[in-house]
Amino acid sequence: MSEWWTYTLADLLMFSKATYFRLFELHNMALWPIQLLALAIGIALFVCLWHGGAKAGRVAAAMLALAWLHVAWSYFAQRYATINTGAPYFAIGYALQAVLLLWLACRRLAPRLTEPVGSLGKLALGIALVALIGYPLLAPLGGRPLIGGELFGMAPDPTVALTFGALLLWRARWPLWVVPLLWCAIGSATLMELGSSQAWVLPILALLAVGARLLSARRARR
Repeated sequence: MSEWWTYTLADLLMFSKATYFRLFELHNMALWPIQLLALAIGIALFVCLWHGGAKAGRVAAAMLALAWLHVAWSYFAQRYATINTGAPYFAIGYALQAVLLLWLACRRLAPRLTEPVGSLGKLALGIALVALIGYPLLAPLGGRPLIGGELFGMAPDPTVALTFGALLLWRARWPLWVVPLLWCAIGSATLMELGSSQAWVLPILALLAVGARLLSARRARR
């Protein structure tokens, strides 16, 4: 028996690329028409990010928390767990992020959005648009059925991507970034091992969001 440290991620994957993406098709078919509600929530969340203000911030944080909880239960615990034994742990991580977002929504000093007219706001809103519109189109662009598209509030990657945009716009504290960045690393590494061309989408969005957040923090200190 080989030593454990000789194993790579490819040795631990229990599914193929076709199986992985087929899971999104089954997920969407099983939950229809919840996708319409997820789309409505995503649009409302984007409007809150665009509008700005403490009240909009509370509503947006609460809707984000709901999306993370839904992905934790419906995707990781109910769907991804059928092909990956690590899925329950991912579900716990997503539930933890939902709790942090609810805490943010309930704070007396609720998240206050930056003005979207600035470069930081435009970048954050651009990332959110990619999460809402771009991610579902990756399926047909990759030669897969549109029904297998990954939607915000239904699949992990677009939910994390939109969260990156929100956290950047709010200039959120770093503990709120930990779980999204961890999933970015895990999910992207999985896609790379599966040979998927979309493996770099989430890391690029994360790099843009984190880079802009660090730059804004540096300017604030000055």
